[in-house]
Amino acid sequence: MTGWDESSGSHSVSGAPVDFDRLDVIRDRFATDERFTQIVDRPEFAPERLVCVYDTRFYPPSVQNARVEIVWFENGDFSLHYHEDHVEGTFDHRWDRHPSEHNARDHIHPGPDAPTPGDDSPHPSDWRDVLSMALVEIEARQRAFWEG
Repeated sequence: MTGWDESSGSHSVSGAPVDFDRLDVIRDRFATDERFTQIVDRPEFAPERLVCVYDTRFYPPSVQNARVEIVWFENGDFSLHYHEDHVEGTFDHRWDRHPSEHNARDHIHPGPDAPTPGDDSPHPSDWRDVLSMALVEIEARQRAFWEG
């Protein structure tokens, strides 16, 4: 289901308005987190999102950059999109909660290519737990680069 979000002027996967207050809280928390080198609030290419760029020290040279893009909606729906640019390709993984014709409301689109349909998977109810879950999974991926 895709709806028009009048508050952001964009299409919403949720149908609900973007929760910019929640994105502000997340931005303020991540701004002091040393794992991110840049936090971009509402970039031109995605005015409903918060884009958090990871420090490249967490990656081998073959990973050129990595980021997590966050959009949250006032009804509790969300989409967290983790993306890596590699010398030879990309890696994408998404955690989503929103109405869908291809999956249950809570689902993931697993890496390396975040296919549709994804896998139905429950997510925590509290937004802080959702973020923590995603960041822990990303950290495990970063660690795996150095352990393999």
